[in-house]
Amino acid sequence: MVQQVTSGIKISVETSFEGTFYKNYKVHFAFGYKVTIENQSKDSVQLNSRYWRVLDALNNVEIIEGEGVIGKKPVLKPGESHTYNSGCLLTSPFGAMQGHYNMINFTNTNKFKVIIPTFKLSAPFAIN
Repeated sequence: MVQQVTSGIKISVETSFEGTFYKNYKVHFAFGYKVTIENQSKDSVQLNSRYWRVLDALNNVEIIEGEGVIGKKPVLKPGESHTYNSGCLLTSPFGAMQGHYNMINFTNTNKFKVIIPTFKLSAPFAIN
């Protein structure tokens, strides 16, 4: 698990390898990840959008941007957390993801970024 705190918001990420399959005559490696967003600040905040940079071992980069997470824009009061599961496909058995959430502080209406720490994706059979 990787963790990081930015502006009082703690991000924790756990990863899992889900398997391999063929798509368009190419092998793909499926990974899952569970993200927990914990509000350790004194203010209520809302997650508005996300930005991901997905990199595989073949130097393929995919940028993913969008509103909310899994169709939600969670509001977190102090001490609350939100957990969701998602996944990605890579064309190699190794990769990494990193990014940030765009959030708003309801107390002062300031917008801010919360860093999602870089986490590695690796298929267990490919590790020495």
